[in-house]
Amino acid sequence: MPGPGTNTRLATGQASFKARAKINLALHVTGRRRDGYHLLDSLVVFADVGDQLNIFAAERGSLEISGPFSDGLLVEKNNLVLQAYRKLSDALQSPLPTTGFQLEKNLPVSSGIGGGSADAAAALNGLVDLWKIDIEPQKLADIALTLGADVPVCLAGRNCRMQGIGEVLSFIEDFPVIDCVLVNPGVGVSTPVVFKDLDLQAGQIGFSAMADLPSGARLDDWLEWLGQTRNDLQQAAIKQAPEIQRAVTALEQTTGCQLARMSGSGATCFGLFNSTDEACNAAEKISDENPDWWVVATQIGHNS
Repeated sequence: MPGPGTNTRLATGQASFKARAKINLALHVTGRRRDGYHLLDSLVVFADVGDQLNIFAAERGSLEISGPFSDGLLVEKNNLVLQAYRKLSDALQSPLPTTGFQLEKNLPVSSGIGGGSADAAAALNGLVDLWKIDIEPQKLADIALTLGADVPVCLAGRNCRMQGIGEVLSFIEDFPVIDCVLVNPGVGVSTPVVFKDLDLQAGQIGFSAMADLPSGARLDDWLEWLGQTRNDLQQAAIKQAPEIQRAVTALEQTTGCQLARMSGSGATCFGLFNSTDEACNAAEKISDENPDWWVVATQIGHNS
């Protein structure tokens, strides 16, 4: 399997793209537009774990799903990979060549780490690469936004500050690589219900934006800054699924954990550590105590 952030040409007419987990290290909800969309201010980075999407020329269009979380994802017309194919074809006003997809689902479904969004972004990037499509990056980003608020940032695959409804990306070139543990307690959370719990009316200003980002790549500076940020969706998600608080607490109680928080709208949580050994030891401890949870030690901060 390709390494972090790599995309591999398999053979003529084939390509393989890694759909990396997206982590919201901070997520502030700054308001709600008059059309109902919520405005965000978020620090987004990517982990070295993810789904794998193979794309290839085929006699008929198809999508096959395998992997440890394949049972939670049906092959349906509204699957984001297939939607990405249709959206790109419509935007080009010319049918794309018949394409097959094989998705290895390694990330939990609907878990706040952008699994479906990353899959859709991998499909867009993969189709452009496989079929040598000449398309402006901004047009591709616009197509991505029609698939979901997290798809543009997953399309870019780079550390950034994400604002607006997900379309305003300010890239960060000097973010440090950080050892991390991801924990998903295996519970479902409804994103619309989480946002509804904030009780923001259309046109209403929300909570405060993030402070200016640190300059430089010193881990201590970023950890200090992150300590002053929030995930405004965390408490609403915990109302739906109290197991999320258990996951955060489990991370906080491990040796060396510098910060523990929920990502996105949940239910995946992350813990940040100073070393790979500390992260691996924490993951092993949490997994032993909670064998039904998805727990993985990884790194965040590598740009694609």
